[in-house]
Amino acid sequence: MVRAYGNGTDLIIDREREAKSHSLLAKHHLAPPLYARFDNGLLYKYIEGEACSSEDLRQPGIVRAIARLLGIWHATLPISEAVGTPLHFEHIARYLSGKPQTNLWTVMQKWITALPSETKQQRERNSKLQVEVEQATKLLGNTPGLNKGDYILGHCDLLSGNVIILPDESHCGSCGNSATAVNFIDYEYATPVPAAFDLANHFAEWGGFDCDYSVLPTRRQRRDFVKEYVRSYRSHHKRSTRANSCGNTQPYTSSEEHDIDNLMAEVDAFRGMPGLYWGIWALIQATISEIDFDYASYAEVRLAEYWAWKAEMDGSRERNGEKMSIREQRLAQEE
Repeated sequence: MVRAYGNGTDLIIDREREAKSHSLLAKHHLAPPLYARFDNGLLYKYIEGEACSSEDLRQPGIVRAIARLLGIWHATLPISEAVGTPLHFEHIARYLSGKPQTNLWTVMQKWITALPSETKQQRERNSKLQVEVEQATKLLGNTPGLNKGDYILGHCDLLSGNVIILPDESHCGSCGNSATAVNFIDYEYATPVPAAFDLANHFAEWGGFDCDYSVLPTRRQRRDFVKEYVRSYRSHHKRSTRANSCGNTQPYTSSEEHDIDNLMAEVDAFRGMPGLYWGIWALIQATISEIDFDYASYAEVRLAEYWAWKAEMDGSRERNGEKMSIREQRLAQEE
């Protein structure tokens, strides 16, 4: 498989980190071998299988397979081998203690600095987004994760097209499961994140590019996913020698049910972050992409998800007598 980079994408993607992530994943048999790098792309082994559709992401067998594989990713991959070029932003770093220098928050900060700022309106928008990233970092930057662990290496782009359903005769070699098996492709956005972000971001992708909020996972569906994920994570964490940022291994001290409850709460707290993340990304794409897609409108849709989440979190929606957004209503449903 040959992948050529899109025009101007170095503004939003750290290609050195992408290559390191791919090599690390291949080392752990979680990605195909990387054969070569060239000036504007990669060459790696093709994966036999079929890309998921948005509808596939909601099929129970595939849901379980994605949850299991994501648990393996998060439990076994050492961040130190994949962080790429450190990004130093003092106003972000002051809210984080002992976290990798390149992470979800510094990536969003980098994107904000890449936004056009020629007009007064653009500068005001950028300043507003800067404030939101700093506030989100302060609120969520030290989310503890499972067993009070550190950040994990997240895929950060688990949309349907990046999940490959493997052929029937295949099985997950890492977990030994002969049921439906999947693999993940395209690691260009992989970066250290709280585990809750990677899960919340995947759940947001159930709606596809059309952002169909009516099919997002209910609380029961999210809990089913989290339960499978936690079991996979705990199983592979026990086998892993992965060290945390202090160089110490983390023996398990909590129960499975405790982990499920805590992670559900963390994922819920992160439900607005995919909108902020992809909203900023889409604003950049609107200026550099040659793809026939209305990125400017998409940015507004995704940022609206973040504003709706914030209105619920700070109580302003209720104080102003406004109706809960369709997305927030769906994510609050039990069944």
